[in-house]
Formats: sequence, structure tokens, C-alpha cells
Amino acid sequence: MVLLVWHGRIFMVPFFFRNQGITPLISPSRDGEIVARIMAGWGFRILRGSGSHSMVTAWKEMVRELRRGGEVIIVPDGPQGPNRELKLGGLKLAMETGACLVPFTFSTSRKKFLRSWDRFLLFPPFSKVVMMFGRPITLDPGLSPEDLEEAGKRIEKELIALDAKADNHFE
Repeated sequence: MVLLVWHGRIFMVPFFFRNQGITPLISPSRDGEIVARIMAGWGFRILRGSGSHSMVTAWKEMVRELRRGGEVIIVPDGPQGPNRELKLGGLKLAMETGACLVPFTFSTSRKKFLRSWDRFLLFPPFSKVVMMFGRPITLDPGLSPEDLEEAGKRIEKELIALDAKADNHFE
């Protein structure tokens, strides 16, 4: 499966998915290096690449991982945004491999959104945390470019609605 989470909601990903053998795609940027080191220490098999960097090797590795039954985490609004605008790479990967897409998010009882491009979600210690998964989505491997774009818009709306549901969970 291809797990999808917005960039602004990645803070809890290393904790929630630690020691499960999941493969995250992490930007080869300097910021991504910090995240990659943390996640590698928690049992993740790291792939480096992003929409703004070369993806040839990472793409082949993700295809291999998914075809052997593994799981990949992708941030569909990428390392630079725009915020919560889904790029189609994860959908194309799912179409090529037959993997299902699973949107997920988290939120907290006490929130602080940074004034960054992605409105990154942080929270103080001892906050309650909820993690939510959307319904699994499968895509027809023969989708036309227009149908793929339409599917992307639907999934983008589902991810945004899942964020809202998680944000309202403690109210």
C-alpha cells in the first residue's frame, strides 16, 4: 500500500510507524537528512527523493517494494508545496504497481500550527493524539491522464476532509 499524508502532518509519522519495516520517501535536502537519520534509527528503510529532486532510483525501489507486498509512505504535497495540493506521483505509483492508496493523518487535543508554507502541526507535551486512516483507494491501471487528474482531486479532498475530522476529534 501507498500511505499518503500531508507535509504539515508528518511530525508523528516516525513514532506511529516505527519498527514496522515501512519505507518512507524522504527529500534528499538537508532537512530531509535529519528526518532520515531519525527514521533509520527506528527501523525504517529509507528512500531519498522528491518531486523537486531526481526520482529514478527511488521510483524503481518503491516499485520493487510495493510489488513484493511492502508499504511506502509518500507526502503528496512534497517538500515545497503548495500546501495540501496533491501531486500525482503517488497515484501513478499505485497505478503501476496495483497498490492501494491509504490516506492518513493525525491531530492533537492542543494544537500549534506554524506559520510555514505547510502550516506544520506541533503540540505541547501531554497532549492527546489521534491518528485516522481514510478508506483504501484502488485505481484502474488504465486511467487516462484526465481521469487520473480527477482522481487526484478527489483524493486531495478526502485528505483535507480527514484532517478536518481529526482536528475536530477532541472538540
